Parts: sequence; structure tokens; C-alpha cells
Amino acid sequence: MSEPPRPDPIRPDPIRILLVGATGLIGTTLIQRAVGRERYRLTAIARREAPLPQGARMELLVADPADWGPVIGTANADAIVIALGTTWRASGRNEAVFRATDKDLVLACAQAAKAAGVKRCIVVSSVGAAISSRGLYFRVKGEVEDALAKLKFDRLDILRPGLLRGPRAERRPAEKLAMLATPLVDPLLHGSARKYRSVRATTMADAILALAAEKPRGRFIHEHDEIVRAADRLDAPSRR
Repeated sequence: MSEPPRPDPIRPDPIRILLVGATGLIGTTLIQRAVGRERYRLTAIARREAPLPQGARMELLVADPADWGPVIGTANADAIVIALGTTWRASGRNEAVFRATDKDLVLACAQAAKAAGVKRCIVVSSVGAAISSRGLYFRVKGEVEDALAKLKFDRLDILRPGLLRGPRAERRPAEKLAMLATPLVDPLLHGSARKYRSVRATTMADAILALAAEKPRGRFIHEHDEIVRAADRLDAPSRR
């Protein structure tokens, strides 16, 4: 007598991630790392068209940043990942231009997501972020973190990496020189200074994917060691 057919295993619903900042280092790496991971469904918003890696099962929405709010409102996402940012040099050393991207646009996207019922927000900030910082870059990052906390997402993950390592589309001479020095400098950073160690873009992307699946609610800040540990959890058996 033959055995009755076994029911198919119940698969969890995919985690729907909305990525803002799809053409930067973290965004492009996140798209690559999501390929083949069926647990995730990715939708990305960008200013311009961008090539997608082979095997990517996702939607890329191209719109002017002024129109991102309505697009976010219809994305039906579980989590929004905000990986936006410019540099002081790229902004023409103009504080208003710098704030427009690194603060105003970040908060506009987060506010649109919150209004649309998105429960989770994951944002790429920077080590050293603090509203009390004398440096504009770090002070603006701190202002953004404080404003995001006031939106009261069910879960807010703030990633504070040091120097990001990976291939960039735009030229950043100072960062290129810094990356050449990281193999010598990173091992010298111990104790509280470990948070200033550089982080690979692939590690950041893996950490973001893992954190999108984390269940506890609250506000979580992840510096170097926490980012590495989160990345290691991505393909851990208990997380599959």
C-alpha cells in the first residue's frame, strides 16, 4: 500500500524590502547579494536606470526624488532600506546641498514609508554620528538618527560603518587612498576604537538582509562588530 503524498512544507512569506539608493555602493551590493535568496523580494527606487545582476528577481522604479514619496506609498513593503548619501566634495561644499540629500531626502523617504504602514526602517549612517559633533557630516548624520527615532517605526536599525570598502562608480580619491591603508590601520584599532575599522560593502549588504528578518522591536544601533555579527547570521541554519 503506497503512502499518501506528503504535504509541501509551509514556506514563510517573503520579506518585502524597499531599497532607496539603488545605484550607490551599498545599494548595488545589496541587489547583488539578494540574488538567489528566495526569502527576499526586493523593490528599488533610483534617480536613473541601472543594470541589474543576472538572476535578479526585482523591480527597479525610476523617478525623480521629488516623486519618491508617492512611489514609496504604493510599494507595499515590510521594510525600507535607506542607503542614501553624498560627500562634502560632491555637494560642492555647500551645506544646503549636502543636507538636501543626507538629511531632507532621507527623512522624506522614511516619513513616506511610515505613512504607508511600513513597520521597519534600516538606514545606513556613519560611525561618529552625533548631533553634538563639531563636524557637519557627523552632526547631520546624528540629526537624521534622532529624527528617525521620533517616527516610531516598530523596528529601527541604524548601521554605523567606518570606511566602506568596495568598487564605486564615482571617483573618491581620498577614500581610495584610505582603502589602501586599511590593511595596516584596521589591526591597530582595538577596544572602543574597533568601531572605526573599515567594513566591506558585501558585509554591509549581508547585515542589512539579516536585520530585515530580525523579529525584536525597538531601536538598534550597529557599529563595526555588530555589523559583522549580523552579516554572519544571514545564512545561519536557524535563520533560513
